[in-house]
Order: sequence, then C-alpha cells, then structure tokens
Amino acid sequence: MDCKTTFTWADGQYTFALPLGQLEELQEKADCGPLALLQRMRNGTWREADLRQTIRLGLIGGGLEPTAALRMVERYVYPARPLMEGLLPAQSILAAALWGVEDDQPGKDQADGMAEPGLAETESSASPNSTAPEP
Repeated sequence: MDCKTTFTWADGQYTFALPLGQLEELQEKADCGPLALLQRMRNGTWREADLRQTIRLGLIGGGLEPTAALRMVERYVYPARPLMEGLLPAQSILAAALWGVEDDQPGKDQADGMAEPGLAETESSASPNSTAPEP
C-alpha cells in the first residue's frame, strides 16, 4: 500500500503525498485533522485555503521543491483557475494519505486478496444469478 498518488494535473503528471511533516502542517493550516478535512471537502464546508494547502503540501510531499510547489499552486489553483477545479485533486491527495493507494499488480492470486484475472465473482458462486430473467 502506497500513500503517494500520481495523476495528470495542471501541465503534466505529478506525484502527490502527505508524509508526516506535510500532514502536520496541513492540520495546522486547516485547524482540524485529516479525516475532518476530507469530510469538509466532501460535504461542501471546505474553505478555499483547504484546497490550495492540500495541493501545495501534496506536491512538496511528492518531491517538488517548496518554491516550485507554491508557483504551481499560484498558477493552477484559485484564483488563477476556477475554484472547483481544485476540489477533486485535493480530495484525491488527502484520501491517498489516509487510506493509501493500492498498487495495480496483475497476476496476484486469491490468496493475496485479489480475484483471478478474467473470473467474475458470480462465476464462482453456486447461487443462481439474481439478475437473470425469470422463465
């Protein structure tokens, strides 16, 4: 399980992470814990700074120099761009810090917690298909 997430944002592919140092700074700036902040983002009670700081600190945690991260946020987050454009990236960054990001590892077997490739869950069940039309 990895707490880093990489996705296309702004002008390219970026890696975001919130290791302990960045997470502590985010908590101070948001005046709440990470789960409360994510809940704020999900229920619409977030503040503009919540998005900016999550993205900025995520870029730093992902390896970008702090001054470069600040420049990126100034260029690609509100007020330079529409406010709502920052919401989904900020949520993704924070969710990755809280729950991690599973590596996509094809070929893992069921003993490792993943289904065999090409086998749908219902195919291995002896129960009748609940979506099948009645005769």
